[in-house]
This record gives sequence, structure tokens and C-alpha cells, in this order.
Amino acid sequence: MTASLPPLNALRAFEAVARLGSVKQAGVELNVTHGAISRQLKTLEEALGIALLEKEGRGVKLTDAGIRLRDAAGEAFERLRGTCAELQRQTAEAPFVLGCPGSLLARWFIPRLDRLNRDLPDLRLQLSASEGELDPRRAGLDATLWFAEPPWPADMRVFELATERIGPVLSPHHPRCAEWQGAPPAALLGEPLLHPTSRPQAWPSWARQQNLDPARLRLGQSFEHLYFLLEAALAGLGVAIAPQQLVADDLTTGRLLAPWGFVETTAHLALWVPARRADRRAERLAEWLRGELGAQKAH
Repeated sequence: MTASLPPLNALRAFEAVARLGSVKQAGVELNVTHGAISRQLKTLEEALGIALLEKEGRGVKLTDAGIRLRDAAGEAFERLRGTCAELQRQTAEAPFVLGCPGSLLARWFIPRLDRLNRDLPDLRLQLSASEGELDPRRAGLDATLWFAEPPWPADMRVFELATERIGPVLSPHHPRCAEWQGAPPAALLGEPLLHPTSRPQAWPSWARQQNLDPARLRLGQSFEHLYFLLEAALAGLGVAIAPQQLVADDLTTGRLLAPWGFVETTAHLALWVPARRADRRAERLAEWLRGELGAQKAH
């Protein structure tokens, strides 16, 4: 039968005392009280059934058994420190892999990528595009940026960045653009609307918030990807529905118009990180994203 180890906290306390030669200094290093260190030493001696330290004046000295354990524990903890430091260096040097829907990547993220690289030069971001249902637990991903609805799963750490807002957008070259300026939302009833197959509830949700009967909507050409849907709108082929964040740059430049504004949905743009992967880089990226979205909203 394999012998069990004594409590690791007790071993850690002993190793610090043996290395520093002082219970007080060990407490300072481990950020605990002198009494806590003494209790851990007593626990270790009781677990082993042998004395490891003896009082010597105002300090302590190791017994023969303590010297043996000091050498073994010191070597073991030093190897652990070295391995952990190496793993941290590898993590810092490895790229941070971010999964993101292709439409969000193309229309919002890439235009800001140069600024991100300047602001966070140590992040070494690697982007992984995907359409449809993303799995933030997918092997090879450090985090996932997407629109999703709560509740959030317990095994994910979710950084909420912005509430999703959706609304109709069209090109200023659309044949009815001038006619619709200042018209009520009901003006879209009967119009063949461009719609995304990945978000079948987008138009009905918008209609309900405008006190319109979704059954009166007329859906026209469908597109599998939001990116192509917006390209069709830019070409003047119809009215599309889209998250405000994805069309903000087009609205600023006048390539698209949003005569009826945007309404909030229950979804959030959020950065998802598996809870088991504590990574400071994810927190820094979330802070940067919040700043960008806040600046975009201000404009």
C-alpha cells in the first residue's frame, strides 16, 4: 500500500521554516501568523510521529529527522517552483487563441485589431473564426467572444461587455430610403425583409418591441451568415436586421442608415473563458473590449 503524504500545507510551512531558519520569517513569506506556522509544524510532527525541530535559545534547530525531511522537501518544492515558473513562461509566450463568429470578426474586431495590438502588445492574439453555434469549451481555444443569452454556465467565467441592440438597417441607395426617413416602424410591414437563418427570431423580436404583429412581417431573401446579409443591405438589395455593434462603423461613415434605431435584446456580447483556465490575459482583453465598446457607444 502506498503511504499517504502528510498535509501539504504543513509540509510547505516546514520547508519554509527549515529554509529560512525562522518561524517568524516563514510566516511573513507565507503571509500567515507565527501561531499558524507553529500549528502546522505540530500537525506535521503528529502525522509523522517524530520530532522535526527543537528549541534553541530564541530560535529552533532541526533534528536529524528534520534535516532529512528538509533536504527532501526543499528539493521537491524547488522542482515545483521551477516547473510552475516554466509553465507560466510558456503560457505567457503562447498565443492567446480567441474564437469569434466570422461576422463579428470581420465587421467589428478586425477593424480594431491594429489598435488592440498596439495597446496590448504582449497578448499575441490568434483569431479563430467560426459561424453558427460556437462551443467555448472547444480544445485549442483560450476564450470565445460572441452574443449569447444568460444564464451563464457554472463552468465558464463570463465577462459581460455590452447588451445586444438590434435594428433595421439599409443603404442610402435603397430605392425607398428617402420615403422611409421619418416614417414609423410600421412602414416596413409588407416589405420583403432580408433575414439571417441563424437568427430566425430577430425580426419578430424587433416587431414585438415596436408593438407590431410579427405575423404581418414579410420575409424576403435569407442569408446563412450575417456578414453576407449586411453585404446585401450595403448593395441596396433590401432592409436587414443586425446588432448595432456590427454596423456601428457603417453608420458612422453613412454606408448604412438606421431610420428606426435599435432596441435591446436579452443577449449580451460577452467574453467566455473556461473557469478552470485562470488567465490574466483574458481579464486584460475584457477590459480593452469594454473600453472600445464604451468609446463606440459615446460616438
